[in-house]
Amino acid sequence: MPLSPPGPRPPASGALHPKREWERQPASTNPKRSPYSAGRRHLVCKGVEPEAPSEWQEKQLQQRCEGRGGQHPELTQLRGPRLPPPGVPGEAEQPAPELVEVEVGSTALLKCGLSQSQGDLSHVDWFSVHKEKRTLIFRVRQGQGQSERGEYEQRLSLQDRGATLALTQVTPHDERIFLCQGKRPRSQEYRIQLRVYKAPEEPNIQVNALGIPVNSKEPEEVATCVGRNGYPIPQVIWYKNGRPLKEEKNRVHIQSSQTVESSGLYTLQSILKAQLVKEDKDAQFYCELNYRLPSGNHMKESREVTVPVFYPTEKVWLEVEPVGMLKEGDRVEIRCLADGNPPPHFSISKQNPSTREAEEETTNDNGVLVLEPARKEHSGLYECQGLDLDTMISLPSEPQELLVNYVSDVRVSPAAPERQEGSSLTLTCEAESSQDLEFQWLREETGQVLERGPVLQLHDLKREAGGGYRCVASVPSISGLNRTQLVNVAIFGPPWMAFKERKVWVKENMVLNLSCEASGHPRPTISWNVNGTASEHHQDPQRVLSTLNVLVTPELLETVNLTTLTPDSNTTTGLSTSTASPHTRANSTSTERKLPEPESQGVVIVAVIVCILVLAVLGAVLYFLYKKGKLPCGRSGKQEITLPPSRKSEFVVEVKSDKLPEEMGLLQGSSGDKRAPGDQGEKYIDLRH
Repeated sequence: MPLSPPGPRPPASGALHPKREWERQPASTNPKRSPYSAGRRHLVCKGVEPEAPSEWQEKQLQQRCEGRGGQHPELTQLRGPRLPPPGVPGEAEQPAPELVEVEVGSTALLKCGLSQSQGDLSHVDWFSVHKEKRTLIFRVRQGQGQSERGEYEQRLSLQDRGATLALTQVTPHDERIFLCQGKRPRSQEYRIQLRVYKAPEEPNIQVNALGIPVNSKEPEEVATCVGRNGYPIPQVIWYKNGRPLKEEKNRVHIQSSQTVESSGLYTLQSILKAQLVKEDKDAQFYCELNYRLPSGNHMKESREVTVPVFYPTEKVWLEVEPVGMLKEGDRVEIRCLADGNPPPHFSISKQNPSTREAEEETTNDNGVLVLEPARKEHSGLYECQGLDLDTMISLPSEPQELLVNYVSDVRVSPAAPERQEGSSLTLTCEAESSQDLEFQWLREETGQVLERGPVLQLHDLKREAGGGYRCVASVPSISGLNRTQLVNVAIFGPPWMAFKERKVWVKENMVLNLSCEASGHPRPTISWNVNGTASEHHQDPQRVLSTLNVLVTPELLETVNLTTLTPDSNTTTGLSTSTASPHTRANSTSTERKLPEPESQGVVIVAVIVCILVLAVLGAVLYFLYKKGKLPCGRSGKQEITLPPSRKSEFVVEVKSDKLPEEMGLLQGSSGDKRAPGDQGEKYIDLRH
């Protein structure tokens, strides 16, 4: 049975398939020529020269030329009547094979198209045709299939009642013609062309890291694109900044090559070569693979890459960071920049204001001059020099003025003022700056703004006016640019105590923290008349704070001023201290206990007033009853005044200051305790020196 040439394969997108052309040759005079070819010209495939071919041989030659695996010579086809092979006169030409498309790894369903009128599907032989060789691969007898030994033995099965042959795990090697042949009632065949496809992997692009000079006379390699494991061979398209590149003489050249892997898949490698210009320094290049699958045409893109472009330097300039007005204390960086690649070797110089000559400055490893912290001495003219190491040409930049704004040290006069109470004082503040200045006077302790301007006047000075005053000189147009100076004003006078009197309750054997703060000019000295751990802190030139840690013991009660209450034998001994700060008496002592106060003096005064009112009302009632005769006159008896149970075991320790008798009565009444007539003796030990 003659074999018709395989039908033309639809080319993959971008794949190049050679044209088939057939060439008419004159009739041969060879006496051995077949009688069927008498008076006719024969067809010949270029590069193959048969001897006196017959019409049958011509057809076989045509199949051989069209069936060469991938290397098809160009053919020339001329029109003319076709003759059937010998032995089958008048038979019609076989139709084009049915096309079946599958992807690698899937299952191909090969359906035998023989109709019932052409043949009986219960008796069919399946063949594979490769390189003109027909190989039996499967038999169907009475609807039962049987694989032949060979490469398809384990991958074939019968489906659809014997009408379809299933080929599993398709590979590129399976791309060929499959033929089913029926034996009954007469021998007929049906051809199927199997096409196999495989999408390539993501394209991998590698840029030329060495770079391309713009003065190159020939196109230089820009990047290489590789697409692996595709079938058939995909088409590659190169892009620059989103626009496709085409071959251009002496400008753009694309060189592609293919490698066939052992699996039958193709690996495509494409090299882009081009002549680049300076404007291509930021150009984005990428490649695109176009391929076909049974579902249609597809594409994959690589990542974008930028190739280094080398071009000579034409301009050099200076750059200063940060941008804007600079001030003392800033970190300032001065660097040179150029429009060439690679950049030239830089050096930075500053003009000497005395000699007007440029002096080279020391830069870091990156060629950057760092001023940290910036000072007013760094102000001046700076210039950059760029030396091209290829041409040894030095290009200077334009000189640039650098101004570091500053505020000088603030001066206050008088520097250490001393005044008597009731006098006046004038303080003057001075400073220099590269910009306009504003002055403010602040009270150091409170931060209160006293005056806006360089002069502060103080009248009728009191002892409270002593202490710190701060002058602030600032530049309003530059945030953070300011200088300050503190001056202490001394007011002559005796020491002045800071704390007021108050009471706290303590217990025996606890540690009591006493503090005393005094101020005056000259600065006073504080001393204690009890043993303990004392420490002194100088708050400012006129103020001192002294603290004393003392253990509360029965012996301490004999040392300090105290009032004793006889405790009950069944109760626990306690202790109470009150701290007093005389106001204006020299060498007086004030103590402070950092514990919550049981009651305030206001509450004590209110309680005393209420008690007086109650006693007055009670006295009026008794007098009224006495007048009415309800009370017997001259009744005598003793009423024992006892302490409340909760207060019988307590001591009240009171540190005395120079109080008036009225104040002492109020303080004693505030304790809320009544004493027995025999327990009203007080012992006073003066803490003053």
